[in-house]
Amino acid sequence: MDENNELILAMVRYYAGDPKRINHFLKVNAFGKIIASKEKVDSRMYNIIDVATITHDIGIKVSEEKYGSSAGKYQELEGPAIAKDMLSKLEYDEGLIERTMYLIGHHHTYDNITGLDYQILVEADFLVNIYEDGMSKEAINSVRSKIFKTDTGKKLLDSMFDIKEEK
Repeated sequence: MDENNELILAMVRYYAGDPKRINHFLKVNAFGKIIASKEKVDSRMYNIIDVATITHDIGIKVSEEKYGSSAGKYQELEGPAIAKDMLSKLEYDEGLIERTMYLIGHHHTYDNITGLDYQILVEADFLVNIYEDGMSKEAINSVRSKIFKTDTGKKLLDSMFDIKEEK
């Protein structure tokens, strides 16, 4: 059984009528779990990654309502409090909630990635965003060299987008 199915259902209700957002977080969640598993993270970090990938864009709705934009800076600003409320209601432990809030509040900030959970969230989100945004090969190569650090993330990126590692 997946212990985070109730969270997934809560997020589906949160995004009711917005299948694009629902599909996005489900894909990011799947990639996050694959990377976490192949990178052999411990069970605590795996669960943080699972929860963070499900909730990472939770701030989009409020950002669009409040600022008329889904820009990353607004998501990072608005998302943590919404996630805290949802995760608290679902009775997640405080440490997991705090780390998830941190990850949501930084998942569009790439200049100081601290922690493997943060790295994996960013890579999983990029794997989905690259496809959804139709990025060029040149842009993908740039993201690969600047952002991707895990072996698993790089292998997924290379295979998905037929990237040949530049030597």
